[in-house]
Amino acid sequence: MTFNELSELRPDLAFIAHWVREQSNVLDLGCGDGVMLDYLQSDKKCVGYGVEIDDGEIPKCVARNVSVIQQDLNGGLAMFEDNAFDTVLCLSALQMVKDVEGTLREIARVGREATVSFPNFAYWPHRVALLRGRMPVSKTLPYQWYDTPNLRCATIRDFEALANEVGLEVLECVALKDGKPVRYLPNWRGSLAVFRLRKK
Repeated sequence: MTFNELSELRPDLAFIAHWVREQSNVLDLGCGDGVMLDYLQSDKKCVGYGVEIDDGEIPKCVARNVSVIQQDLNGGLAMFEDNAFDTVLCLSALQMVKDVEGTLREIARVGREATVSFPNFAYWPHRVALLRGRMPVSKTLPYQWYDTPNLRCATIRDFEALANEVGLEVLECVALKDGKPVRYLPNWRGSLAVFRLRKK
């Protein structure tokens, strides 16, 4: 997969991919169909594993030649040793985990660096929906309140505080809208929060 193909398919992943160094050992938590690892393997010569629970996504990973482990992230990462990976990716998956704090601590344990993304609940259309008395529905939060897999809602500031609490230093924080960085009022105008982190 080429960068242009990734950009067309998932512009948010294309932006995040530039943070992953060539030939890195990567763990992709909640890897979905494996498109990110496919790109990193073919274009950046990275190696690693994806972790995914969804039965429907596993064959897609296999078709892309992505090594995938079927496991619930709530079960932890005990199968991996400390500092086993150069970078750990957890992209639009953390909000679906019951124990967010525990998962972040595990990410810090097994990876030297990490990139985490999640829907920014403080995005202005979400705020407007709440003012109207409704739960937000958007491109980054596409589910109704009764069928959503998202267990947690967070803002950029919420996550930054938790990252510091679990011993992660924020190297970069970017708010994205349609895969492009939002510079002005990011916590208000960015629909997806992306953090690049490392152990303190």
